Amino acid sequence: MNATPVLVSWSSGKDSAWALHVLRQQPERYDVRGIFTTVTPHFDRVAIQATPRRVLRLQADRLGLPLYEIPIPYPCPNEAYEAAMLQFLERVRNLPDDLTAETVAFGDLFLEDIREYRESNLNGTGFNAIFPVWGSPTAELAQTMLESNLKAIVTAVSPTSQLDRSFAGRWFDQLFLEDLPEGTDPLGENGEFHTCVVDGPMFDQPIAARPGEIVGRPVSRNHDGSGGTVTAWYADVELLES
Repeated sequence: MNATPVLVSWSSGKDSAWALHVLRQQPERYDVRGIFTTVTPHFDRVAIQATPRRVLRLQADRLGLPLYEIPIPYPCPNEAYEAAMLQFLERVRNLPDDLTAETVAFGDLFLEDIREYRESNLNGTGFNAIFPVWGSPTAELAQTMLESNLKAIVTAVSPTSQLDRSFAGRWFDQLFLEDLPEGTDPLGENGEFHTCVVDGPMFDQPIAARPGEIVGRPVSRNHDGSGGTVTAWYADVELLES
């Protein structure tokens, strides 16, 4: 039986990185052929995670995989996001046989509405979704990540969480987990925080980087730009190599 070709939704953070790692541990079942990412040209960064594109491209290099960037506007209403994804799927259909895939993988863990949204968007497209880390207990998975020597920088802190500015720009490590306020998911699955991975078992070599400047930016309460603004905290990723 041939392995199923897969493209992985790559947020640049730990959950998508771990989902890719899980797939690569099953080469008899899955053939990971590339990663795809939404980027916001307005900021020249990965959407949500705020990872600089230069770091994103280094991640792809360390993974040894093709990277497909999907530009989206800012702010980005759902209609614009969905249209961009449909254009990307059409692009995937036209890739050479050794690069294309009809299965896409996501690193979601337990939010049913997000999973249903992703599956609904793929209905009728000829593509299907898989969720390699779905249902993994997040506290246990966080420890597994750390034990594997995964290294990640906390690049964004949600203004609607219990986390404040002091959590932005920290390393995702044991001390960070111990400092999380009660009720915060240890992997930030509810959107409390986002990360950028710079080392781990999915890379062939680490990315030399450290947390950079921390800034507060007004962001829309809702993805479509409605509901006014709140301040979100972001940390840059400073590369220590050319």
